Amino acid sequence: MLLYQLIIAFILDMIFGDPQWLYHPIRLIGKLISVTEKFLRRIFPKSKKGEYIAGFFILVIVTGVSFAVSALILFGLSKIHPWLAKIVETFWMYQILAMKCLKTESMKVYDAVKQKDIALSRKMISYLVGRDTSNLKFSEIIKATVETIAENTCDGVTAPMIFMAIGGAPLGFAYKAVNTLDSMIGYKNDKYRYFGCCSARFDDVVNFIPARMTGLLYIVSAFLCGYDAKGAARIFFRDRNKHLSPNSAQTESACAGALGIQLGGTHDYFGKPVEKPTLGDPVHKVSPKHIRDSHVLMYMTCILCLFLLNAVKAVLYFGFSL
Repeated sequence: MLLYQLIIAFILDMIFGDPQWLYHPIRLIGKLISVTEKFLRRIFPKSKKGEYIAGFFILVIVTGVSFAVSALILFGLSKIHPWLAKIVETFWMYQILAMKCLKTESMKVYDAVKQKDIALSRKMISYLVGRDTSNLKFSEIIKATVETIAENTCDGVTAPMIFMAIGGAPLGFAYKAVNTLDSMIGYKNDKYRYFGCCSARFDDVVNFIPARMTGLLYIVSAFLCGYDAKGAARIFFRDRNKHLSPNSAQTESACAGALGIQLGGTHDYFGKPVEKPTLGDPVHKVSPKHIRDSHVLMYMTCILCLFLLNAVKAVLYFGFSL
């Protein structure tokens, strides 16, 4: 039944996205992280070892609570009526997916760039990335947007779908808890170098297979959508391990190759330059249309992932039935 629920959730996300009036459960995870961090920092010593231990506990607490609370609510609802639990779970699965939200937010950058409003463009991209955007040029803003779309195709859509296909909304919330922890405390700065280490490393672990699977699906999407599939494959296998993160370049490299542009490079984070290798070759000069092209690749990749998960489920079902 889970995959039927996932299909419905996927369609709901494509149509409605993330309406601002609808309270998102990921905000609760964010609040849980903030409260737990303050509590753990008070009780553990402000030493390297103390912060490592506190960082381990925040990972266990936040992911455990995210999974357990959602699982218990669904269990309670199932006792009232099985379909009530399925309806609520499907709704949660829809909320966990972020495909249309990613398109909507990146379109704000696209519109600002098309208007040639550099101040607004920098402001809009600042909502999507952690780097310093105050001095970015239009070309750098476009690249940052494409990188965000490519990376979050995995983090925001395909990886959650994979985990929800295995363990429903509770496992999807557990994944999003890890992902949110990484985005909030997984930084190599003075404040989080040790405290956020466990969360950052565990995020790398849970995304290891989804990121590589999504990168390969990007290549197939490039072929189906008329982009440079050979270039996507060539750059994917050449550059996919060049990023500081073991997972980010898996999708970014394939996207760069498909569009014939160069991504990556050195950027400022928290006032300090962070050197990053380039991904892809500058076959084409970056332009606003590459943001729209990346949307096409994202949608097709997500559709292919949904199809693949259903195909695997069908094979397993009929295989066990024989």
